Amino acid sequence: MAETTVAWGEVLQAFQHIWGYSDFRPPQDAIVRALLERRDLLVVLPTGGGKSICFQLPALLQSGLTLVVSPLVALMENQVQDLHDKALPAATLHSQLLPPQRRKILQALEQQALRLLYLSPETLLSPPVWERLCQPSLCLNGLILDEAHCLVQWGETFRPAYRRLGAVRTALLACRPPGTTLPIAAFTATADPSAQSILKQVLQLQSPQVVRLTPHRANLNLRVRAVVSEGQRKGTLGRYLQQHAGQAGLVYVRTRRDSEALALQLADRYRVAPYHAGLSSRDRRQIEADWMADRLQFVVATSAFGMGISKSNTRWVVHYQAPCTITEYVQEVGRAGRDGNPAEALTLVSEPTGWLEPGDRQRAKFFEAQTQALQQKAQRLVSQIPPHGDVREISQRFDHGAISLSWLHSVGQLEWVSPFHYQLTPQGRSPSRLQVSASQQMHQFLHSRQCRWQGLLVAFGFRTEAQRLGSCGHCDNCQRDRPRRAN
Repeated sequence: MAETTVAWGEVLQAFQHIWGYSDFRPPQDAIVRALLERRDLLVVLPTGGGKSICFQLPALLQSGLTLVVSPLVALMENQVQDLHDKALPAATLHSQLLPPQRRKILQALEQQALRLLYLSPETLLSPPVWERLCQPSLCLNGLILDEAHCLVQWGETFRPAYRRLGAVRTALLACRPPGTTLPIAAFTATADPSAQSILKQVLQLQSPQVVRLTPHRANLNLRVRAVVSEGQRKGTLGRYLQQHAGQAGLVYVRTRRDSEALALQLADRYRVAPYHAGLSSRDRRQIEADWMADRLQFVVATSAFGMGISKSNTRWVVHYQAPCTITEYVQEVGRAGRDGNPAEALTLVSEPTGWLEPGDRQRAKFFEAQTQALQQKAQRLVSQIPPHGDVREISQRFDHGAISLSWLHSVGQLEWVSPFHYQLTPQGRSPSRLQVSASQQMHQFLHSRQCRWQGLLVAFGFRTEAQRLGSCGHCDNCQRDRPRRAN
């Protein structure tokens, strides 16, 4: 049982010794205290808010192992490398490690030589790792879910292991002496009230302390530009890049194909590379390093780029195609201006009717059709599987079996009695319209004439702060409505 009482003076001393800071920025201190008190926690802090330090420091000050569940290999490796540079006992386990590296880390896990172990949901639930975590002698400190919004965005589609995380605590405590605790903390930069509710429910958080900061960034100017043809979309981007020559930035697109094609078109004039999940891990890491070192001016990327990668002098972000949800939008525009200096975010959209340039509407219909196909597969599966079963067997027998089980869990037709075993439930809700309503919310935001920052604050549950903000003065709508000064 990893119970540790740490004096606050020790906490500040370690913070200064390891990271060089004399004190925390609010609400970092509240988060650290809650973790040291072994409380469940839901943290929503804007990008660049110093979230990782908040869970790394308590983990290092306690005697057991803290598990950090993270979505991307690059994100895990970046954080672990930073900890290694400080000579701290951390490691990451993922599928791309060579067998000798993997054996070495598993041995360190068994010997309790680590304080932080980063791994994906899939690796956490893999047999070699899970069997070791279930050893009663292994002292576990807590479970951290980093970039927790990924559970909401991906858990019903291509990362179904996320939906099984809520059963992890009970299973691990069953292997340990009575009275043992295992707090769970979820960290994200973006979670609207609906996403917060899903996180609490799926992770089975117990009376969690909720820490939230408004996503408003006074140095970030938000703009949306309507285009009436694909040619105008390309021309607008071309002129924008000329106006921001030499400044570091990011261009976001929706698909791998668009990432490759657009980067190829721009490569004769700019230092640019495509980036998407279809590239090899080695290629992705090289592109990240080249962008961080200014060998590339910008990257044409899908949503696979950016989590955990902080380049403080990023001056602009362009959404060549609008993201699906406001959560994605805030995540991605938040990568500009982290140094506090003025920065811009420009989103290009089809004109409101979508008739003149139907690209956005076609993409939205494509993604909606994919979601509906998954839902239909899940409903067909209900009549074909036993009321109790093993996710591993269902995955082998049925195409998209694990994903279908996760979708059934999201609509209340299934419970996870362990991380590997399900039970169908007679009650259920009507099929979730979360993705559809989220895309409608995004469409309304993009075509609204109200202050864009006000709209974002309301969407994320900060209605009082939105009213207090009034006209922000740093979005296109507020600047358009500003009265002209007399000469």
